[in-house]
Amino acid sequence: MLLQDAFLRRSAEQPDAEALVCAGERLSYRDINERSDGLAAALVARGVVRGDRVVLFMDNSCATVIAIYAVLKAGAVMVPVNPLTKSEKLAFILEDAQAKALVSDHILRPAYSAALQAYRPPVVIVNGADDRDRPWGAAALTVAMASGICPPIPTIDQDLAAIIYTSGSTGSPKGVMLTHLNMVSAARSVSSYLGLLASDRILCCLPLAFDYGLYQVLIGLTVGACVVLERSFAFPAAIVKVVARERVSVFPGVPTMFSILLNHEGILAAHDCSHVRIITNTAASLPPRHIERLRARFPKARIFSMYGLTECKRVTYLPPEELERRPTSVGRGMTNEEVYLVDPEGRRLPPGSSGELVVRGSHVMRGYWRRPEETAQRLRPGPYPGEMVLYSGDIFRMDGEGYLYFIGRSDDIIKSRGEKVSPKEIENILYGMPAIMEAAVIGVDDEILGQAVHAFIVVDAKGAITDRDVIRHCSEHLESYMVPKVVHIVSALPKTDTGKIRKTALASLVEDVRADAANGMAGLEQPLKEEREYIR
Repeated sequence: MLLQDAFLRRSAEQPDAEALVCAGERLSYRDINERSDGLAAALVARGVVRGDRVVLFMDNSCATVIAIYAVLKAGAVMVPVNPLTKSEKLAFILEDAQAKALVSDHILRPAYSAALQAYRPPVVIVNGADDRDRPWGAAALTVAMASGICPPIPTIDQDLAAIIYTSGSTGSPKGVMLTHLNMVSAARSVSSYLGLLASDRILCCLPLAFDYGLYQVLIGLTVGACVVLERSFAFPAAIVKVVARERVSVFPGVPTMFSILLNHEGILAAHDCSHVRIITNTAASLPPRHIERLRARFPKARIFSMYGLTECKRVTYLPPEELERRPTSVGRGMTNEEVYLVDPEGRRLPPGSSGELVVRGSHVMRGYWRRPEETAQRLRPGPYPGEMVLYSGDIFRMDGEGYLYFIGRSDDIIKSRGEKVSPKEIENILYGMPAIMEAAVIGVDDEILGQAVHAFIVVDAKGAITDRDVIRHCSEHLESYMVPKVVHIVSALPKTDTGKIRKTALASLVEDVRADAANGMAGLEQPLKEEREYIR
């Protein structure tokens, strides 16, 4: 089965059923099917062939959903890119993916125009194209969607369906290669344990450029449900009104979203959200008190705590009936999957141990696009001859009943606002400021963000920059979720005997400062630890 097949079957069975609600627009299954056919035909007519990569640099919209299915119908590989991405990274992805086509929105013109000067795919299609897109030979999306019916493209489930770029420890994004089989397997397992129905109305405030948001659409249209798509969660009060007005029954989110939502008690109390029957959470565990408050505000909702990776979509889920007993657990493996822990030598560990989580199943990625060395680090021989399994890079504890509890990452990737953040990528941007001599970035536990990005910098003696200058510089070059929340200007960075920066010492220092503040000792002149001398 191909990723689009279930949607096509639903389109034949229930063509007039409402499939998508977004920005005042309501599309049926027939609407999406016909418009994606037209766009697919346009891509094929312009030379896109089976296996070509098509970058979707678009905001959450009906046009984005249409483009997703158009790329699949054309036999190509979708490469969704966060609309917050700056031009330098977009240019890198276009070139790294050797993109044959770019589909984008006119509101993102400043970013894609700069990127296209560095790397221009042969095909450019813009939603809202005008004369300013003439240098790229861009076609208008509305015209492309009226191009007729796309002829069937021979594709099998071993072909790539998507390449999703995620932060890498080297500082450059790496593309996770996912086949049709990978994505269909993941979608089936997730929809099965959630118990999704054709009558459901699924809210999606999450970026479609990331797997959690993308799968809300893919799974929703697979089961015949309606997806209520919002651009973002920037205006939580407006989201609550949407939940009530559209009678949303499935509410996916991350801890940041739910924390913000619960700070709008008045809005929640003023609107009827009683039809919400499923709440899903991933990226980090919800604090127990947030679970209690969500239950009070959504009394009919079953709350699923989950854990996943872009490299395989979903790994574990905690059945709602276990939430009170194990509020900090992310559950056990889902259907059609095996998970276990290993020690540093790769030996399998029994329940009750702590170790790296290994994932085995048909949803595990093909590998990282054009990154054989990094692929070899994550995909390694499994317990049976000829197979490869995914070493997650995450450390867990498993209790005696097989339930998993997240401990931390074996690398230094930060998980903030539900997104993976590469410290190296931020450090590279920091070194772009001439006054900065040294830089180190760490993640610090944060109740709302999961982890907050903290930057430590050493400034040239002649440099006169402030933390605001640093944040402004980062905002110009990085997505908003990667911009440091706190910048520490220090006189030196703690190092090992070999000259390597001791990031653990920086993390400990932040915790000490927090403890001082909690005890009313903030601002004391006398340092409480030797490392305190590094802070100005």
